[in-house]
Amino acid sequence: MNFLAFNFTIPEVAGYLSAVAMLWSFIPYIRDIFKGKTKPERASWLIWAILGAILFFSQLAKGASYSLFMPAAQGIGDLFIFVLAIKYGMGGFLKRDIIALTGASVGLFLWYLTREATVALLIAVFIDATGATLTVIKSYEHPTSETISNWVLGVFAGLLSCIAVGNYNLILLIFPVYVCLACLSVLTAISLGFRRKKILSTKNGK
Repeated sequence: MNFLAFNFTIPEVAGYLSAVAMLWSFIPYIRDIFKGKTKPERASWLIWAILGAILFFSQLAKGASYSLFMPAAQGIGDLFIFVLAIKYGMGGFLKRDIIALTGASVGLFLWYLTREATVALLIAVFIDATGATLTVIKSYEHPTSETISNWVLGVFAGLLSCIAVGNYNLILLIFPVYVCLACLSVLTAISLGFRRKKILSTKNGK
């Protein structure tokens, strides 16, 4: 199916746009880090940076094409944010961070043992979710420490990446669908965190 008058297919265009949306999402996030507004969760971004390459090559092995643009862009951005998080972030040595990093390490070991790309992808998504859980918790406890637009664009990038798959392929859809759900979870946590702060402020005001 041709897109307009150009020799581009809809999945191809969606793939390019998903990468642009993902890369664009990092711009306000990085800006807010330098402004001192956003404080990335160190353990989360460490896990995401490591898994960027794993998810990319796992999907590549399963035959992904245009849908690879988003995980490639995400992997580059994750690595850059982790480097910044070392100096400007928070967390990394809390009990929950250590538990998550231990779980991620076990998952990486299992990923190394498997030779099946599908199993490796599922393990990688599970490990990625451990990092997402840490950011969800931190976003609820400190809702002002995250840049909302980053996660909104992440949802948008995930949806575009789903379109970029081009046909119904459950394996190739797992990662972009997961990205949507993870970003939505962070946004929900931020919203609930602000609501919690408002309730506490009201009570303290009384």
